[in-house]
Amino acid sequence: MVTELVRVEVTEKPLVPAEFEEAVSRSAAGAVVSFAGVVRDHDHGRTVRELTYEGHPSAADVLGKVVADVVVHCPELQAVAVGHRVGPLAIGDAALVVAVACAHRGAAFDACRQLVDEVKAHLPVWKHQLFADGTDEWVNCP
Repeated sequence: MVTELVRVEVTEKPLVPAEFEEAVSRSAAGAVVSFAGVVRDHDHGRTVRELTYEGHPSAADVLGKVVADVVVHCPELQAVAVGHRVGPLAIGDAALVVAVACAHRGAAFDACRQLVDEVKAHLPVWKHQLFADGTDEWVNCP
């Protein structure tokens, strides 16, 4: 079976997890599994006031390669949708959304976890957090 890459993007537009789930749904898929990484209001005991993601110009290409590499190792995948947000995000906004469709739940959970882990490990996107106490920090700078 050939995996359909339904949506693979790095974007400033809001990511809506339900749209990703709907995009990968297939009549042959017995499982649709999704993950949404959302902006939380704290990090390591400090209150996060605002957050911005900065992406390297190659981020979209890297995301495509990461997804393609995972797909090769997950032949059960029927459809995949992955998005990462850049720019300013509010508390509760989705920063990373992954949705996959497979015939069976085990393969779908495994593929979703692998995609999330690989995106987090390789995507050249960095988080700039501003805290309530006026300090800031950059996170995920390789």
